Amino acid sequence: MDLAFLIGVLAAFGALYAMITMEGAHLSALLLPAPMILVLGATIGVGVASHTLRDTMIAVTSLGRVVRGARKTPAAMIPTLVEYADKARSEGLLALEQLIEDAPDDFTRKALQALSDGTDAEDLRAVMDDEIAAVATRGQVASRFFSSLGGYAPTIGIVGTVVSLTHVLENLDEPEHLGPMIAAAFVATLWGLLSANFIWNPIGGRLGRLNAVEIERLTVISEGMLMIQSGTAPHLLEERLEALVSVKPKARKAKVAEEPV
Repeated sequence: MDLAFLIGVLAAFGALYAMITMEGAHLSALLLPAPMILVLGATIGVGVASHTLRDTMIAVTSLGRVVRGARKTPAAMIPTLVEYADKARSEGLLALEQLIEDAPDDFTRKALQALSDGTDAEDLRAVMDDEIAAVATRGQVASRFFSSLGGYAPTIGIVGTVVSLTHVLENLDEPEHLGPMIAAAFVATLWGLLSANFIWNPIGGRLGRLNAVEIERLTVISEGMLMIQSGTAPHLLEERLEALVSVKPKARKAKVAEEPV
């Protein structure tokens, strides 16, 4: 689990709470149900309306990755690929079939199966490239969905404020209530800006980053499998893949590559 997202969001809300406390304000003045329902509900609603239901489902199912982080860093796959290269070099490509069950993910399993089946290099590259492109597209859909919510939220907050100010103007004959009513009207704008910059945009940005890490990891696997098929020596494969991901040997040996991104 990668706690970066939770730590960052909690730090942001903590800073907001500190400001509210230092200003002598009350948190209850900001936790008004009406503007919160409008901003959060309408933002999600227009986000769904601007995408397809499939896009929405992809975005929702991607939320778990925000907290879990990346499966592995690209460099973390290098020792596994070196092991595959050793196996193929000593026992032949057909022996890789024995390792399919223990492969870390479906992409690696499919690649190992293709190698053990004797798939042509061009066909193997085409299959892996198509799979990488599909993963990239799904990741971009989820990232753009939440980023779009970050774009809608501030405007919807302004809509809420305008609605509330309209109500204020209807009650100008009650001057003793104008102050609290005007203050409450701006809570919608606050929640629009707050949800955009504290929730939606961070989620969209993090999903975009995780998608980039996953694409890099799959690319490392793809290049490694193609080198295994061509008979590249394990130590050369290791050196080339380390160069591909800019990994220092000492860092790899220390297994920092296993750390979440």
